Amino acid sequence: MEKFIVRGPLKTTATKNKRKSPGPEWEEADSGAEGSGRSKKRPKLDASHQSKTPLVGASWKHIRAEGLNCDYRILFNKAEADRIFQELEKEVEYFEGEFTKLHIFGKWHNIPRKQVTYGDAGLTYTYSGVTFSPKPWIPVLDHIRDQIQLTTGDTFNFVLINRYKDGHDHMGEHRDDERELAPRSPIASVSFGACRDFVFRHKDSRGKKPSRYIEAVKLQLEHGSLLMMNFPTNRYWYHSLPSRKKLLAPRINLTFRNVMALTPGQ
Repeated sequence: MEKFIVRGPLKTTATKNKRKSPGPEWEEADSGAEGSGRSKKRPKLDASHQSKTPLVGASWKHIRAEGLNCDYRILFNKAEADRIFQELEKEVEYFEGEFTKLHIFGKWHNIPRKQVTYGDAGLTYTYSGVTFSPKPWIPVLDHIRDQIQLTTGDTFNFVLINRYKDGHDHMGEHRDDERELAPRSPIASVSFGACRDFVFRHKDSRGKKPSRYIEAVKLQLEHGSLLMMNFPTNRYWYHSLPSRKKLLAPRINLTFRNVMALTPGQ
């Protein structure tokens, strides 16, 4: 029998004259009957996002808050994660030149990490003033994508890869809500290398004078892990990978997406 432990809602406080909002809920499921090698279905989600197939293997943690719908698990054991990390280091070719800058608030900035896109032919992806065309798939990326598909039932045609050389490299707050993304499609984030903090912040709780207080959700993305960011997470929540200057080890993150081929004028 599948077991669930719900931790939450966590305690939150409202700013003056602002209504309270519940904190995140964590649900943890075991992997089913001993020796079965297969878990039962995840708990039924709301109608906005239903898993296409039962999820198998290691336990999932289900992270829920207002508008936040994520699932987290270890996808690769340490030995395989180590092997994949080394293969990524040898095979992935990162962008150079103009593709190492982003246009933010009217100014061009160097990207504080290495970056590249791979995917199906004919696709493009635009954010922060730069349009990226993907390089052709390579075997190590096909292998990771196949494992995600076997585990979740979701398919992907594009991946954005970010390499963080150490804790100085980081990612600022943003939402993955570009028009090229297929509506309501999940984003699969796979991490290799150093374990890093990953922070979700609700759009209403940002800035110097937020309209209300909603507790930030902080995760530790481990070596070989998979984080599924399901609809409607990127509609309401920003995410970031903050600097951790004492960290010396590298990290590679791959976010698999379902991108639409846009026609001129779209």
